[in-house]
Parts: sequence; C-alpha cells; structure tokens
Amino acid sequence: MNSRRASVILSGMRILLSNDDGIQAPGLHALHAAVKDLGEIHVVAPDGERSAIGHGITLTQPLHTRSWPPGGPHFGTAVSGTPADCVKLAVSRLLDPNPDLILSGINLGPNAGISVLYSGTVSAATEGVIMGIPSIALSLDTFTDPDWDSAARVSRALVEQVIAGRMKIAPGIFWNVNIPNLPYEQIAGVRITRMGASRFIEKYEERLDPWGHPYYWCTGELYETGDANGTDLEALRQRCVSLSPIGLDHTDHAAIDALAAHPPELPK
Repeated sequence: MNSRRASVILSGMRILLSNDDGIQAPGLHALHAAVKDLGEIHVVAPDGERSAIGHGITLTQPLHTRSWPPGGPHFGTAVSGTPADCVKLAVSRLLDPNPDLILSGINLGPNAGISVLYSGTVSAATEGVIMGIPSIALSLDTFTDPDWDSAARVSRALVEQVIAGRMKIAPGIFWNVNIPNLPYEQIAGVRITRMGASRFIEKYEERLDPWGHPYYWCTGELYETGDANGTDLEALRQRCVSLSPIGLDHTDHAAIDALAAHPPELPK
C-alpha cells in the first residue's frame, strides 16, 4: 500500500451515510462497502423508501428509531422519517461528535436538472450543509440493471480526494454527483457542471379502487427547457460523471438589480 493511500485510510474521518431509498437499499450498501475503510462510518437512513419527498421534515408525529437489520449484526439506524429528518437527528442527537462528511446515496435513478428540487437524496446532503457539514449527494443514472460496483468505485474516488484535501467542498455548498450507468472503464471522466434547465411533464393515470372511487397514479418524464451546454444532463449523455456544486442561496441576484431599477410601489 502506498503512503498516500495509507494516509487516506488512516484519516480518522467520521462519515455519515444516508439516502432516500431506505436503509435496505442496494445503493446504500454498495456505498458503505466502498468507503467503510476510509474512516468511522455511521448509517442513519429512512426505514423505507422516501423518494421524491424533497426537504420535508416531520413535525406532527414522533420519530422512531431501531437498529437495522432486526436481530442481525448492526448495520445502521433506521428512522421513521424523511432523509432530512435522518440527518437532523443523527447530527443533533445520535452522533457525538458530529460527522466530518455526509454522503447521501447511492440513489437508484438520476438527480439531475429539476430533480434536484424534488430529491430526498439531495435533501439529505442539503441538510448537512445547513448544519455546517460538507456533504455529497450521489445518484446513478438508471432505474434498471444498476451497475453498483462501478458507481461505488466512482463514489470512493471522489471521497478519497476530499479526504486527502485535493478537492474541497466550499462552505454553503454541497456536491450533487450523477454517475452514468456504465462499466467503470467506459466512463469518460468527471465534468464540473451546472444544473440543467428542465421540468417534469406529469401524467396522472386514473384508476378505480375496489369501491369504484377514482384514484390517480403519477408518472411522467423529464423535459429539457433550456441550453444543455455545460449541464449535468449533457454530461450524463456524454458518458461523464456530473459534479454540480449546489448552493443554499436560491436568490436570482441579477433579478435584484433589474427589480431595483423599477421597484414595486404600494398605493398611498
């Protein structure tokens, strides 16, 4: 083992893993296997799938926790709440001292373009940044036949570079990483990207329950609405890992200047 590799493994970093697919999800277990020797690893994740739940937090009912798997060797703590709940609870109550790094994923399905606003995977990383902890959201660009080994290898490479100090996550920023579903040798590299302009075209399929009452099942597809040059969506199409630095400030600063020139007025 070379000295650089040894220094990474012996870093002593505390790493919190979470996700939105649930504590049983293969992507979370692939990520755990990939980074488990890089520091002191803790897993706090939802007790079931919480996909597309956004940044919801639980206020009107208690959060329940249990060791997972039941009756087996402890892998992590399952929480009856959202991804944001998991990070809040882990940092505020379950872990002492706090983690040095939060990893959310590996998600089954991309979180590129407008998906960033809906994603529970992304929200776990967002919550980490809100609490002052460097965070990375990791997603795999497929819903079928996932290559978890390749995604885990990419994830480990990025985490190693963060631990070694080669790449720094700026305060107030998290990394949103999307990984092509390809064998590792076929991935064309890493691109630093912006969030692609897009929206979902929703389709609600109407069905009837056993009593004849209608209910609706949401489906749909992602539609790009702007220039794709330099975006996460373009990078994935070109077989590249997309790394988008996402900030907490959603203000459109250019619009402030435009509005200030002709500010709204209230009638006298």
